[in-house]
Order: sequence, then C-alpha cells, then structure tokens
Amino acid sequence: MNNELINLAKLLKDRLQIIADHEFRDKDSNAHLESLKRISEAIEDKHQSLKKTLDPRLRHYLSNMSYEKALNHIENSIKN
Repeated sequence: MNNELINLAKLLKDRLQIIADHEFRDKDSNAHLESLKRISEAIEDKHQSLKKTLDPRLRHYLSNMSYEKALNHIENSIKN
C-alpha cells in the first residue's frame, strides 16, 4: 500500500507544480490547462482505484479535492 500512496503523492505534487508554473501558464495557457486536466484525471483515477483501501480522512480529502491536505496526510502517514 505504501507504494500506491507514494504514487498518489507524486501525482499530487506534480499537480501543485503545474499550478505553480506561471511561466508555462503565461506562455501557453491552453497547454497548461490540458496538463492540469490530465494530472487531475490521473489523481481521480488513482483515487477511485484505491478508494476502498484508503483511510476515511484521506478519502474525504480526495473526494473534496483538498489535494494539499491529502498530500500532507500521505506524507505524515508514510513517515510513521
């Protein structure tokens, strides 16, 4: 399960990086939006595939698209 959570955390980090890439957004807003859509779909797909095995709090964060909270939750659970 830890590998799956690590993969999910990577997707969440990638999404945050895309959002923070203002140069990319300003240079090509359509490509930026497409990248954001693709990573968001990948996160949702991973969420759905793991849904039954995730703890309730993480499921809540992902269901509500609270991705930074989800990432923090994963990082804290992996440390422990």
